[in-house]
Amino acid sequence: MDNVDLNLLVALDVLLAEGSVTGAARRLGLSTSAMSRTLTRLRAATGDPLLVRAGRGLVPTPHATELRDRVHELSRDVRAVLRPQNMRLDLAKLELTFTIRASEAFLEFLSGPVVIAVTRAAPRVRLRFAPKPDKDARPLREGLIDLEIGLLGTSAPEIRTQLLFHDKYVGVARAGHPLLTGAGVTPERYAACKHVVASREGNVVEPIDGALVKLGLGRTVVVVVPGYPDAMRIVRQSDLVATVPRSCFGNAGASDHAVTAGLESFELPLLIPEFKISAMWHPRMDADPAHRWLRDTVMSVCRAAYPRRGSVIAQR
Repeated sequence: MDNVDLNLLVALDVLLAEGSVTGAARRLGLSTSAMSRTLTRLRAATGDPLLVRAGRGLVPTPHATELRDRVHELSRDVRAVLRPQNMRLDLAKLELTFTIRASEAFLEFLSGPVVIAVTRAAPRVRLRFAPKPDKDARPLREGLIDLEIGLLGTSAPEIRTQLLFHDKYVGVARAGHPLLTGAGVTPERYAACKHVVASREGNVVEPIDGALVKLGLGRTVVVVVPGYPDAMRIVRQSDLVATVPRSCFGNAGASDHAVTAGLESFELPLLIPEFKISAMWHPRMDADPAHRWLRDTVMSVCRAAYPRRGSVIAQR
């Protein structure tokens, strides 16, 4: 092969990662028919079917499975080689897809402003928001994730971090809730309420419970949901109370947000430590001009949303 089309390498990397012609086309910004033609070219170039039909989906052949990791590494290296580090970044012509791993709360409150800020400056850039099931550093190391936002917790010492803000927990109840009237919010009155807890793992034991136990109190958890926005929707329509990061409730314009409308926040009558929310990325991307621009843009959006604290949505 005297004339190798390196675009095929990128396409093969995405096809093997997605396991779907439709998914790969969406990720690369191509039509499904164009992606199908690319797969045909790849089959001819490799002499292997690569992806074959299995029911309604596609599965990789043994050869494709063997190639997956090598192709991903080669694709990543080619991108790095062909992107000069000292180039002047032309945002109007920048064509990249960035993957940001964040929680449901971030997507609820800040994904819109981030998308607007990014696409206004770089209209050809695409953003992919990935779920945050854990704090595993492997996706950052392998280039599957470009930027992560959340609590520090990875065991990978090389990961670069930027503190975004200090956050704290607050209570949330519907407007007019009995807890918010009369004698005020005391530990006893707070514990006596029925609670909804946000926990992706289904674990209802939180710092709140430890603080209550120290006072000889306990609470009754009647609902467990995956994320803070879910908890706040339930609270708005019931007499349950929830505990959420202040950033979920106190961001600029939150009073007009569908999730926070009709809700009031209150200071917890407990001593609960603050926590830090950070942006995280792999050091190989530290000096990359496009990645640096992405980091700066996300951080600027966060600071604009929370001008007093430089806050952003908390992650679990």
